[in-house]
Amino acid sequence: MPKLPKTPKTSRKAALAAWLAEHRPSCISETERDQIQLALSPISGRYLHGLLRKCGVTLTPMVDGVRQGTLDELETSLLALLDEYSPGKVARRKQVRQIVIEAKRHASFALARTKDPESHTLKQETFLWLTTGLENPALFAQWVELRRHYLADNS
Repeated sequence: MPKLPKTPKTSRKAALAAWLAEHRPSCISETERDQIQLALSPISGRYLHGLLRKCGVTLTPMVDGVRQGTLDELETSLLALLDEYSPGKVARRKQVRQIVIEAKRHASFALARTKDPESHTLKQETFLWLTTGLENPALFAQWVELRRHYLADNS
């Protein structure tokens, strides 16, 4: 795959838009993500991830990662990743765990920096969900259903 020509006026966002216009993927899987990363190199994985999330094309769970904006997003993304985990081979399970571990690191960092009590409560809950998903992937779907009932009863 040839790299896109770089000029001082070509941003990574514009280069991604050009790649998407040329290839028109209906969904961005790990294969497309790797092709895009090569076409836009050098680009950090974190920056690319942010661009991909904003590009308007559906991302597979392994590309999308863990969304932590709301508990609904968190639940949806964790369940999708754990679907990848269950049937996976050892290498695939390691990849899923790494994604969730990284999300847990971010959640821990955000929790430590949050002063607002309402945000702090959400971030604590997020951290708990990520920890539970890592410790008990096979039981997470049932646990989250029970947890939702608990939260509804205690709000």
